[in-house]
Amino acid sequence: MIRALLLGLALTVGAASAGNAACRQALALGLDVSGSVDRTEYRMQVEGLARSLDNPEVRDMLLSTPEFPVRIAVYEWSGPLSQHLILPFTEITDAVTLDRVVLTIAGAQRRPDSHTTAIGSAMQTGFDLLTDQADCLTLTLDLSGDGPSNSGPRPKGISQPAGVGPITVNGLVVADSALDRDRQYRQVGDLAAYYEAYVIRGPGAFVEAAFGYADYEAAMTRKLLRELTSIVLGQAETAPGAAPLIAQ
Repeated sequence: MIRALLLGLALTVGAASAGNAACRQALALGLDVSGSVDRTEYRMQVEGLARSLDNPEVRDMLLSTPEFPVRIAVYEWSGPLSQHLILPFTEITDAVTLDRVVLTIAGAQRRPDSHTTAIGSAMQTGFDLLTDQADCLTLTLDLSGDGPSNSGPRPKGISQPAGVGPITVNGLVVADSALDRDRQYRQVGDLAAYYEAYVIRGPGAFVEAAFGYADYEAAMTRKLLRELTSIVLGQAETAPGAAPLIAQ
């Protein structure tokens, strides 16, 4: 069903003005590796992302239309000058390529990083990566983080790159694993409100939450399924008088 929807979308867009799109979505994922993330949490994050991409439902969506593929890039970030690429943009056209992507992410090794949290700089890095993917139908930046920005440029001050279609910025906020569930809920609420006010933007933008890094894989899987589905829903025409399929 998803393949049919995506293929139908590709044909519809091809008949319209966006017929030169080489891929259906470019997705850049930025992982927070600031001082609040210890070695164990780092491994939970990169291995959780890898397992999410290997989730059967996510795999099906990624591989649904190899003729109109998704491209994925992954980087880690902390301070203003600490941005490291784990995976350059890779086009997911077949299962072998996806398997290689999963192994590359799972095998990532942490590099020396700043202890600060520079979300604005992380956004700029993601925007720079996506600027080179302007031939994709949609552009998405996916930022994970466990705290507000405390160094570098303010996230709200980072502008959309000129000459590129709208970039949707989504967030995945992560609560402190050491807190009890009540305090995690409060922390997630505060972080989600911060991301909604200063970080996320663009068509269909949203915030997902993980209650500690042990919950990161499940939260990332939910987010990927929503992001990959949004290309179907967000680009489809809404019937007259009907409610929008995706709301920011």
